[in-house]
Amino acid sequence: MSYANPTSLVSTEWLSLNMSAPDIRIVDASWYMPGEQRDPKAEFDAAHIPGAIFFDIDEIADTDNPLPHMIPSPEKFSSRMRKLGLGDGNRIVIYDGAGVRSAARAWWMFRLFGHNEVSILDGGLPKWQAEGRPVTDMPSHPSERHFTSRFNNMMYREKAQVRRNIETAREQVLDARSKGRFEGVEAEPRDGLRGGRIPGSLNLPFNTLLKEDGTLLDAETLTTRFREAGIDLSKPVTTTCGSGITACVLAFGLHLIGHKQVAVYDGSWTEWGLDDSMPISTGTK
Repeated sequence: MSYANPTSLVSTEWLSLNMSAPDIRIVDASWYMPGEQRDPKAEFDAAHIPGAIFFDIDEIADTDNPLPHMIPSPEKFSSRMRKLGLGDGNRIVIYDGAGVRSAARAWWMFRLFGHNEVSILDGGLPKWQAEGRPVTDMPSHPSERHFTSRFNNMMYREKAQVRRNIETAREQVLDARSKGRFEGVEAEPRDGLRGGRIPGSLNLPFNTLLKEDGTLLDAETLTTRFREAGIDLSKPVTTTCGSGITACVLAFGLHLIGHKQVAVYDGSWTEWGLDDSMPISTGTK
């Protein structure tokens, strides 16, 4: 069983062979939880794949929103991509410093705003470096490029839609957080958040889609993981997590195996858990 969308995931070997192609643009979309005490921009400046530019998930966002890294307006996204030299006619390859995590967020954002020629580097920077492939501290100086923004609202969910879905159950909601956070027995990493989950949601921690080396599982095993989590792959899925980052790993996994009706709840648990008017469930049932 092969991936339904195999070009969405590229190997380190493929990138090494194709990185100088005129249409390829390489993007570092590293991002870390505050508790990890890592500075993605400083790490990028010190060592990145040659030719890569830095995609700042916290700045390419609605910075007026009190929630972290919520999606920006189409106009802001287009403006930032133009300045980064990312646009129409480019095939964009995204990686991150954790393996495959925040790269999936940037992948989803590009597709959300209408750019579908985008792939993720399997295993990310850790695998690239483990293989002894080149990195540099030299900055890139991209030429501006036009980016045509076309917002795809079928890929995006907001709180009111997810709240209505509790009654309608039209979409399956799949949570990428750890089992302990999903059940409300493990503390949330952000202050002020209630523990628990969206009522009726299912759980599949994002890292269970990855092998020990940080690469994606094969298509057959991915399919098994989703089915074992209770997902009916013939029905729509909305993914969620802590703040909209790792929900995109689940969305990417579903894309790889060909699921066409997948959305991401952008605010995720940070928005839901802060709002005392939103219902929650805890425990194992």
